Amino acid sequence: MTGPRIAVYPGSFDPITRGHEDLIRRALTFADRVLAERVALIKQAVSDPKVDVRSFEGLLADFARAAGAAVIVRGLRAVSDFEYEFQMALMNRNLAPGIETVFLVPAFDLTYLSSSLVREVARFGGDVSALVHPAVRQALELKFGR
Repeated sequence: MTGPRIAVYPGSFDPITRGHEDLIRRALTFADRVLAERVALIKQAVSDPKVDVRSFEGLLADFARAAGAAVIVRGLRAVSDFEYEFQMALMNRNLAPGIETVFLVPAFDLTYLSSSLVREVARFGGDVSALVHPAVRQALELKFGR
């Protein structure tokens, strides 16, 4: 008998956006459990018992192996993301041959989102309510004094 299919979705998630949330939820279609690596705001944004939020230091391959993961999930928004992600996938395959990397593209209406763009909009007082979970919006407002 085999255990649950575990996927790791690593990232800085600074902050977690609706695009990240979309990929986490979609990863649950082929994994029984998804591990994401930022803690407080992700727990609020994705409150699903099948999503386990953890922080780690060191190599992703080591973390994924220790967690019993079979899959690493990475998001691709544009062709420009591919070269870096491809190199990382090959390195992770070299370090942990039994763990596959799966690339997911975000929902069409979320493709333009990135954490750095959301931070920039929030920093200058723009409305990010459609881009992030309400708890994340509130944290950004506190951070940037709005």
